[in-house]
Amino acid sequence: MAASTFWLPLHPTKWLSSALSLLLVSITGRPVGLQGVQVTVCSQLGAPSNRGVFQDGDVIIGGLFSLHYIPSAVEQDYTRLPHYEPCTGLELQALKYMYAMAFAVEEVNQNSALLPGIKLGYHILDSCGRYPWALQSALSLVGGDRHNCNLTASTLYSEAYEQPGETAGVQPVPLLIGGHASTTGVILSRILRPLSVPVISYLASCPCLSDRSNFPNFFRTIPSDIYQARTMAQLAIRLNWTWIGAVLANNDYGQMAIQVFQEEIKGKRVCLEFIETVHRETIVSDARRVALTIQSSTATVILIFCWYTDVQKIFVELAKRNVTGRQFLASEAWSTSDDLLQDITISKVASGVFGVAIRSSTIPGFENYLKKLSPSHHPNDDFLREFWEKEFGCSIVNASHNISTSSHVKKASLPPCSGIESINEVQHFFSDITQLRVAYNVYLAVYAAAHALHSLLSCPSGNIPPQNNVSSCSSPKHIRTVELLQHLNTVNLTTPKGEVFYFQGGDPPAKYDLVNWHNTPKGTLKLVVVGHVDGFDLHLNESAIQWSTGSNQVPDSVCSKSCPPGTWMADRKGEPVCCFDCFPCAEGEISNKTDSLQCEQCPSEFWSNAERIACIPRQLDFLSFNETLGITLTTAAVSGVTVTTAVFVVFLFYRQTPMVRANNSELSFLLLLSLKLCFLCSLVFIGRPSVWSCRFQQAAFGISFVLCVSCLLVKTIVVLAVFRSARPGAETLMKWFGPGQQRGSVCFFTCIQVIICVIWLSLSPPRPQSDLGFQGSKVTLECTMESVVGFSLVLGYIGLLACTCLLLAFLARKLPDNFNEAKLITFSMLIFCAVWVAFVPAYISSPGKYVVAVEVFAILASSYGLLLCIFAPKCFIILLRPEKNTKKHLMAR
Repeated sequence: MAASTFWLPLHPTKWLSSALSLLLVSITGRPVGLQGVQVTVCSQLGAPSNRGVFQDGDVIIGGLFSLHYIPSAVEQDYTRLPHYEPCTGLELQALKYMYAMAFAVEEVNQNSALLPGIKLGYHILDSCGRYPWALQSALSLVGGDRHNCNLTASTLYSEAYEQPGETAGVQPVPLLIGGHASTTGVILSRILRPLSVPVISYLASCPCLSDRSNFPNFFRTIPSDIYQARTMAQLAIRLNWTWIGAVLANNDYGQMAIQVFQEEIKGKRVCLEFIETVHRETIVSDARRVALTIQSSTATVILIFCWYTDVQKIFVELAKRNVTGRQFLASEAWSTSDDLLQDITISKVASGVFGVAIRSSTIPGFENYLKKLSPSHHPNDDFLREFWEKEFGCSIVNASHNISTSSHVKKASLPPCSGIESINEVQHFFSDITQLRVAYNVYLAVYAAAHALHSLLSCPSGNIPPQNNVSSCSSPKHIRTVELLQHLNTVNLTTPKGEVFYFQGGDPPAKYDLVNWHNTPKGTLKLVVVGHVDGFDLHLNESAIQWSTGSNQVPDSVCSKSCPPGTWMADRKGEPVCCFDCFPCAEGEISNKTDSLQCEQCPSEFWSNAERIACIPRQLDFLSFNETLGITLTTAAVSGVTVTTAVFVVFLFYRQTPMVRANNSELSFLLLLSLKLCFLCSLVFIGRPSVWSCRFQQAAFGISFVLCVSCLLVKTIVVLAVFRSARPGAETLMKWFGPGQQRGSVCFFTCIQVIICVIWLSLSPPRPQSDLGFQGSKVTLECTMESVVGFSLVLGYIGLLACTCLLLAFLARKLPDNFNEAKLITFSMLIFCAVWVAFVPAYISSPGKYVVAVEVFAILASSYGLLLCIFAPKCFIILLRPEKNTKKHLMAR
């Protein structure tokens, strides 16, 4: 065929258009024009490299690995595809991935239960880390014959076997394992989708590839990046890191990761202090800017979603500024980078790095397989020959014709290899299988492909129903990729190691390792697995973690320290929710957890403790004899009783003297008795209220004071009657106020109060009740007035008698006797009335047990007022001025 000339644009989406146009040309056999693409005749897309690894078999699966790289200056130049720059620099990690695929295929062939009677082969090509070469290599593998454009969807796999008279080319592959990057995975999936060729990637982690509507033929053995971003958010929440800085690559990987991270921490009071982006093209200046931001930041935990080369530049800038003590949270893109671990210049900065890594595993027998590799056993393996010559510094004599001229010149200066070289002689990470990550993903991809082929080639097939009249039973020479794709969707296998593996819409179960960078005596860092993630389950051995501080104590990274129990958080105006102030809970409210948004009110029977962290039962409180107030009032009451008794004794001893006999000494003794009862009734109010004490205290109070005031009222009436009877025509007045009438009057007035109390206590008596209205740590046990009317009648009747007595005593105050008892009664009743008028508002406004104290105080104050005003002057004359205790003196005007 004539050579074709075409131009492919630089933008990746146009690469897809170009490749699709080429594919349509191959399928239709006619030139197809797309914008930016000129195809004059059907032609294969050139050949950047003829080197590959091939093992024949009944079924061949394709492999695509980035085994070499091109210098970055050349990598950016996509101007014309026919002029390829040579691949340089063998990638040993990718080489290990390739041999993991070869080993897995060999292991499958040795398994009699898997694909019995069918030999599995492989055809592996080098994409050189470039999208166009990956595309061309994929089309070459799927097309089969590199020199034939005759490729159609219906004859994709069978044409190599069914063209009589023609020499079969390279056998096409029904399945491709490859895609070292997400962009490569997108390109391969879109291009191979019309042919329904499955693509199993071992390293493409973009969440976009989980969209089955756009990528129905794409599978992968590495979890989507969504899961690692979720895991890192879970770690931040679990370790109480609420103030975090973020550095991310300015591409889909970084932007998607930070978006998922922010969604996961939403509502969890975790904030990002800053988000810095870095560009690959300006990484040097970006690294300086990021280092300055980290240096000035108050966040000690820094989240980084970047490629390891970008991280290395950032760490170098931090090391120049001696910025240490930052705890870096690493994504899988750099958490296992050997280049960073072995770089002594950044070891102080990178010490304690903690992050997410692709899960590691072991492959039994793979180490021996690698150590037995030798160019003598694999003479057609150009990659192994290149590795051998580089590692041992010798040249292999029978060089393949695929080696470039420059390589021949270089080899001429190297001594020939002796043939006895062995990988066992050197300590090399190529043969180190202690933590296989991506290589294990490749291993799983092969087993997934083998089980899908086994299910497809097993007859009969009951799992996948036939579609479009296509038989559900296939043969190695009649594999239809559509059916293989269906079987791959239902793969559920157990590896030789015992691990269960399956696809969930093309994605594997989310499994990660949690890794930590520990210091070593050599000054470098080593990778230590400290936990793992299985789906949404996070298992972490915190005691095994060496943090950036050098200790096992989890570092703090907060804008504001957590509010301890007993306090609540108040957001600062204009600042993120992670920045707040702590305020103590009010009395009666608690918060029993850290960072409470509000305090909880205790139930009415409970009150907050001193720390405001728990509700405790409120202490029962009442006016007791043991407390200071109770002791004081009791002392005052007992003193009143004592003084009254003393006065009673004095009056009894001097009962024959004019001072005592004046104005009915019998009433004086009755008055002293009633005052003693008033003092004693105050003691009933002190102590724990009970049913009987509540009833008795109000009755005793009411009756005692009515008896007292009645005696004074009768005395006042008698004084008025005596002086009125001295007037002409009023001699008969005194016969109505004799001793019998006086006693009868006192009994009458007192009986009325007794009747009121009996009715009140019978219908609605006071009863003990806990008063929860007073907010405090104590609940007051008090006598509750069930009937306010009854209590008001008791007080009202006492007030009526007192006011009447005051009025009459006031009228008799200026009678002409030298000793006029009406004056004493007037003063005493003024004090009595003043006390009880003040009592009402004080009683209503007093809280808790102080209500009782106010009432007791009023009883004592009024009782002392009556005792002192009436009997103090009399006792003074009786005891200290006996010369005045005569009838003549008392009757003098």
